[in-house]
Amino acid sequence: QVQLVESGGGLVQAGGSLRLSCAASGIILSINPMDWYRQAPGKQRELVAYFTNSGSTNYPDAVRGRFTISRDNAKNTIYLQMNSLKPEDTAVYYCHTTIWSRGMPRDYWGRGTQVTVSS
Repeated sequence: QVQLVESGGGLVQAGGSLRLSCAASGIILSINPMDWYRQAPGKQRELVAYFTNSGSTNYPDAVRGRFTISRDNAKNTIYLQMNSLKPEDTAVYYCHTTIWSRGMPRDYWGRGTQVTVSS
């Protein structure tokens, strides 16, 4: 059974930093890459950090240069280091993975961790 558990969210002032963690069970991180999404109130869920097929990282313009995704395969855990936080980064942050089974993809999500950035 796949389980993803996020932690590390909280309240921080603008300009501050937070480090999110997502511990996975039921998957092998080196085979099933995970990524980070966020969802702000009234907005669609959006991808904020991911690993490419070659193992490098990529980010949307809104967070590039401020957020860094990393992983520890031995711990089956990914991280999201968030620096220079802005009020618009306020959202629930989710880790995610897609598992292919019998040719069909299935998405798995954690429950999310709230990040609130005050101005």
